[in-house]
Amino acid sequence: MRKIKINIRERRREILWGIVVLAFVLIGISVFKFSSFRSGFEITDELGGNIFPSAILSVATTDAQVVQPVDSMYIGNPKSCIAVKVRSRSAYSRVRIDVAETPFFSHSVSEFVLEKPRTDYTIYPDIIWNYEALKNNTQAEPVSVAVTVEINGDGLGQRVRTFSVRSINECLLGYVSNGTKFHDTGIFFAAYVNEENPSIDKVLREALNTRIVNRFLGYQSRTPGAVDKQVYALWNVLQKRNFRYSSISNTSLSSNVVYSQRVRTFDDALESSQINCVDGSVLFASLLRAINIDPILVRTPGHMFVGYYTDNSHKEMNFLETTMIGDVDLDDFFPDEQLDSTMVGKSQNQMSLLTFEKSKQYANKKYKENEKGIHSGKLNYMFLEISKDVRRQIQPIGK
Repeated sequence: MRKIKINIRERRREILWGIVVLAFVLIGISVFKFSSFRSGFEITDELGGNIFPSAILSVATTDAQVVQPVDSMYIGNPKSCIAVKVRSRSAYSRVRIDVAETPFFSHSVSEFVLEKPRTDYTIYPDIIWNYEALKNNTQAEPVSVAVTVEINGDGLGQRVRTFSVRSINECLLGYVSNGTKFHDTGIFFAAYVNEENPSIDKVLREALNTRIVNRFLGYQSRTPGAVDKQVYALWNVLQKRNFRYSSISNTSLSSNVVYSQRVRTFDDALESSQINCVDGSVLFASLLRAINIDPILVRTPGHMFVGYYTDNSHKEMNFLETTMIGDVDLDDFFPDEQLDSTMVGKSQNQMSLLTFEKSKQYANKKYKENEKGIHSGKLNYMFLEISKDVRRQIQPIGK
């Protein structure tokens, strides 16, 4: 009986010591992991590992910060798009960030001072973008971003993260931060309105050759209907270029963080003679801006059309359904009027004027039907004047 008691005591002692040893091992592993995490760094961004050339190019020369940093504790220039998360050590820790060269940006070295001790910082190092490479990127491309970090002279090693550089034709519509908050970035549509494109002069010359107007005066003419007449001259010449409607708008992007829309640039639309509702709207807005008529991009769920102010004081507006520039069936827009049957025997100019007037009728009706939503700021609605104020934020991307 005594022997059994001794064995039980010894067994208890062994179990106790085993528990103590296991506890020390677990604590050691936890401390190691914690220390490793805190002493390292992470490459991060706001757009789920996506880089949008149109978003970078359009704000490169402005002070606009459309994509906002998620973390409030940040330093550097958020327009860099690529960030590093690191924890400071002592107060005024010195950080050196080395970003290796890629086809889309040059090698760069940035240095920062982190004022607060033992604090997590998001740091945006200098990114020296190759703007020409961004402009010419017409298909999504993977790029490996390699970053080396030193803090107070101690190396934290190198990290590599693969980003997707999106096509120049992808417009960032919005992004989600912290899993729930949506940020609308529809203002980037203004980047595709390019009133400075060299090809515009040729289009305007063709429009003047129609003799619909003798010159483009914008709002300077006091003649009633002068603005609409100038707009019709642009409509007429685009129809003579035999544009065709093309509904292509989807991108290869698959993400629950960012949302985008495919948009043809001014050159792409002219060269291909293909437009969808967005392409036609930004193309027409470009021409309107070029003749000093102030355009408006109007967005409703699944659709976009263009508007313009008919007076310099911006009291009156008209709207156009630009998809009707192309070879469309008018009966699809006005099923009760049987308009296609009335087109037989009409000249090109007569047909053009009819579609122009019907385009205004259709778009103005759609605006009235959706006016409350358009001015509500709700998701998928937009009323974007391409004004001087917008141009101070978003510049044309060109190509």
